[in-house]
Amino acid sequence: MAVILGSGEHRYRVVEDWAKLPDGWEFRDVAAVAVDSKDRVYAFNRGEHPMIVFDREGNFLRSWGEGEYPRAHGIHIGPDETLYLTDDGSHTVKRVTPEGKVLMTLGVPGTPAPFMSNEPFHRCTHTALSPDGHLFVSDGYGNACVHKYSPDGKLVKSWGESGSDPGQFNIVHNITADDDGWIYVADRENHRVQVFDTEGRYEAQWNNLHRPCGLYMPRGSCPHCFIGELGPGMAVNRHHPNLGPRLSIVTNEGELVARLGGEDGPGLEPGKFLAPHGLAVDSRGDIYVGEVAYTNWPASFGDEPRPGYLRTLQKLEKV
Repeated sequence: MAVILGSGEHRYRVVEDWAKLPDGWEFRDVAAVAVDSKDRVYAFNRGEHPMIVFDREGNFLRSWGEGEYPRAHGIHIGPDETLYLTDDGSHTVKRVTPEGKVLMTLGVPGTPAPFMSNEPFHRCTHTALSPDGHLFVSDGYGNACVHKYSPDGKLVKSWGESGSDPGQFNIVHNITADDDGWIYVADRENHRVQVFDTEGRYEAQWNNLHRPCGLYMPRGSCPHCFIGELGPGMAVNRHHPNLGPRLSIVTNEGELVARLGGEDGPGLEPGKFLAPHGLAVDSRGDIYVGEVAYTNWPASFGDEPRPGYLRTLQKLEKV
């Protein structure tokens, strides 16, 4: 029997074993996922083949990026179908074609900026494009800021610092933008999403979240935001109920409209998650969830052994 998550207009059927990999291939962690205008799905992962592309039925189309991306983290597709790839292992953002040809590189490959310097980049995490074409980069693990770039790749400004007050960050993990020009930042370890204008002025924050990792907003005015929540990170509360890992759907004002999974902690059963890290939604409303299960579940977690095979990409089909 198919597993259904959610309720009302937000109901999704779990599609098991959706991605059909070539024999002998594996994802390891799917850190990020994106969908283009033809509903081709790009899985940016930490395995031997960093970018693996599928059609919407899960059939393998191609791969690329072998040896070029030491630690995949974020992917964003622009309106011209070019991809923005964030690699926190190389401290770079690359703009590439759908076939992997590099058009622009921001950052110095393999050379991080000084720790907490707010200079780009120190383990950058994700990108977003505003309606006027400016690029915003969340940065990240070794910084606590957002960088704004002009459409031709020139640094315009940076904002943020380490802390828990409005406008401060504790792991700037993801970023997205809507068509009204608001910038949404997943402030992971402060358990919130902060909202800014394109000049970095603080507007609001959403607090009813637990370690938000993945953000996705469809195009259009006043869209919903899909949020992947990593859930507890300590052995002491790993299996506490109602903390995730899970997906949440909220309005662009932060009002919760649906939660998918997470009521009774992590798991490998259909309808459960281990570490939702990257999200995308296709033209039919289906959700693709990339999980960093191998990173989030080391060989042992305290006294708890890691599960065997860890699922790292799921599809939830809109009912």
